[in-house]
Amino acid sequence: MNHQYLLAVFFLCISCKTNNNEINNRLKDFAQPPPAPEQIKNIPLPGGYERTKLEENSFGEWLRNIQLKKDDHVYLYNGSLKKNQLAQFTVLDIPVGKKDLQQCADAVMRLRAEYLFDEKRFDEIVFKDNNDRPYAWNGGNNKNNFVVYLEKVFGYCGTASLEKQLKPVDMLLMQPGYVFIKGGFPGHAMIVIDMAVNKKGKKIFMLAQSYMPAQDIHVVINPVNEKISPWYELDSNSEIVTPEWRFYSNQLRRF
Repeated sequence: MNHQYLLAVFFLCISCKTNNNEINNRLKDFAQPPPAPEQIKNIPLPGGYERTKLEENSFGEWLRNIQLKKDDHVYLYNGSLKKNQLAQFTVLDIPVGKKDLQQCADAVMRLRAEYLFDEKRFDEIVFKDNNDRPYAWNGGNNKNNFVVYLEKVFGYCGTASLEKQLKPVDMLLMQPGYVFIKGGFPGHAMIVIDMAVNKKGKKIFMLAQSYMPAQDIHVVINPVNEKISPWYELDSNSEIVTPEWRFYSNQLRRF
């Protein structure tokens, strides 16, 4: 057997081994699920859409930068799993606390208050109860006391009071940070946590909620249109069907 033949066989073996390794690596990558989004702004969009432009330091921009949990299960305040694990698309990395307080309207107030706190707009952190009694934050940047303040707000304020505090807005003027809300006992509230638009000007949006009992805040799926879930199409439709509640266009509010 001559040297040229041996070299040819040697390089052929190396080439085959390299190709097999590359194929195995590609198959391994293909078999892995896509990486979970790290923030709201990383949640994939339907084809042809891009996120709407937002003002710097706006509430909507702040919402987009919220971190998401790697665990997509929704847990209750007591550490147990929520019975319905089919409503969520992903879960926000925001503490729910150890008390049955941070429910639907409370989650909305939590997000708004946290945004204003981060922006040091402390004098704007005010929520009212059903008797229009204001609960204002006056503790500056003391985070520990801020958590205590929020628990007090959650205890005295809810969907009925928050609905009165928010301002009605036309459905087609929707922006991230706007809220669908029905005040009552029970009522419900969900926040528009992100929006996108295509070249034709058609808009879509995502919704996030907490619920009863107090539980992780989560982005919900779209049970009506799985093709674009967790996004919802924005139009003049009077009914918005979510996994656990139905809203109407005249129930949209803003801070």
